Amino acid sequence: MTALHRHVADYLRLRRALGYRLERAGLLLPQLVDDLQAAEAQTVTTDLAIAWARLPQRAHPNHWAQRLAIARGFATYLQTLDPRAEVPPAGVFPTSRYRPAPYRWSRSEIDELIRLAGTLQPRLRALTFQTLFGLLVVTGMRLGEAVALTRNDVDPVGGVITIRHAKFDRVRLIPLHPTSTAALEDYAAERDRLCPPPRAGSFFLTTAGTPVLRNNVEKTLRTITTTMGIRTPTVHPRAHDLRH
Repeated sequence: MTALHRHVADYLRLRRALGYRLERAGLLLPQLVDDLQAAEAQTVTTDLAIAWARLPQRAHPNHWAQRLAIARGFATYLQTLDPRAEVPPAGVFPTSRYRPAPYRWSRSEIDELIRLAGTLQPRLRALTFQTLFGLLVVTGMRLGEAVALTRNDVDPVGGVITIRHAKFDRVRLIPLHPTSTAALEDYAAERDRLCPPPRAGSFFLTTAGTPVLRNNVEKTLRTITTTMGIRTPTVHPRAHDLRH
C-alpha cells in the first residue's frame, strides 16, 4: 500500500468514526489515487483532480461535480498533512438541480388521506399505509427514513425513533408524542397478528411480509390523491410533502 492509499484509508476511517458511511467515496478515492500515481504525482493537484472528476467524458456535469466534491474532501484533509496538496476549487462544473415546490397539505386533506388509506385491502395493507402516512405527518420524517425503519429503531417504551442513516449519513433521534407511540404500538401488534412468520426485520411490512418500498408508497399515494381529486396534470402531491 502506498502512502496516498494509506492516507485515503485514514481519511475514510476518521470520517466514518464521525458517523459518515462514505460508501461512494470508499469506491472512488482509491481510483483517484491510482490516477495520481499513474501520472507520477506525489500528492493531489488541482489539474489532475479535475481531469479525474471529468470521467466519464459523456456524463452529466452533476456527476462530475459529485466526483470533484469527493476529491475536494480528501484533498482538504490531505493538505493538513502535506502542504503540497492542492484543494480543487468548488464550482468548476456547472450543476443544475430541480427542486419541485412541495404540495401544501391541509388538515382536512390529511384526514381524508388517512381515512382512504384505511379502506385499502387487505387489512394489513390498510394499517401499514395509515400508520406510515400518519408518521410522516407528525414527525417530519423523510419517506426513505420511514420505510427503512427496523423493529429495533422504534422504541415505544422510551418514546423515540432512531434514524440510523439520516441526511449526511448521521444518526438522528425523533421523540414521539404519547399518541404517536400508542398508534405505533397498535400497528406493531396487529401487524404481528396478521403477518405470519417468518417476518422481516422491517417495521413496516407488506401483506407478503416484505419491507415496504418507496415506489409502492408513491404508487398508493397517487391512487388515493386521484380519488381525492387533488391530483391534476400540474399538481402532484408526494409522500415527501407530508413532512412539510
